[in-house]
Amino acid sequence: MPTCLSANVNAIAELRNRRNLPWPSVVGLSRIALAAGAAGITVHPRPDERHIRPSDVTEIANMIAAEFPDREYNIEGNPDARFVEQVERLRPDQVTLVPDDIRQATSDHGWDIAQHREFLTDIIARLKGGGMRVAVFVDPETELAALAREVGADRIEIYTGPYGGAFTPDARRRELDRVVALGRAAADEGIGLNAGHDLTLDNLPPLVAALPNLLEVSIGNCLTADALLYGMEGAVTRYLDVCAGRTPPNEAGGTGPAEQET
Repeated sequence: MPTCLSANVNAIAELRNRRNLPWPSVVGLSRIALAAGAAGITVHPRPDERHIRPSDVTEIANMIAAEFPDREYNIEGNPDARFVEQVERLRPDQVTLVPDDIRQATSDHGWDIAQHREFLTDIIARLKGGGMRVAVFVDPETELAALAREVGADRIEIYTGPYGGAFTPDARRRELDRVVALGRAAADEGIGLNAGHDLTLDNLPPLVAALPNLLEVSIGNCLTADALLYGMEGAVTRYLDVCAGRTPPNEAGGTGPAEQET
């Protein structure tokens, strides 16, 4: 079964927010991504609303329910009181818990599960009690698979930022090995596996090939960059090709090998 693609639309919202105008349409481009075959939509609302706004979160939920009831909605974020209220009201298919600080430009680390064991155990039980699947965002450290299972998570999402930011062959291999080791540990522990951050048409294929248990990738920044070249439909279909083990067409300028060779 191919890895599912969840289209993260945060970067689209961030572009829209540069002007007090309603475009680009976050809901409209989410609709195009789903119509092109994306398995779901991911949003990551933050307290400062620098990209996804509370109104976006609700409007996307309504659009998916009305037009794509077979697709999934993943809301990720730091589980403070505001976030928990929002997901309990909307009840998305999946909630991904991320230990964000408001000062972060983007997510840049996973949970220290041992340090936050009691908190995570309680909040995961609460969300699962509401019928939501829960994933925890973790760094690529093998021991975190067992710890995530112990606190009750259904899945882990591996933070792939260091892998995505590795541009020499040795560095990329080293970071890929770390991600793959945790992915295999997840399989051994019987916990589901997601991955996300800085995944591209170039670096995603080795990950998909090495981890047959990779259930879902959440891709936003690079998907949006490729959408500038190929359109949202064209970008989504290219990532779907990669998720299914196929080689997508690659024109110069995308996030595939042609970009790395320039």
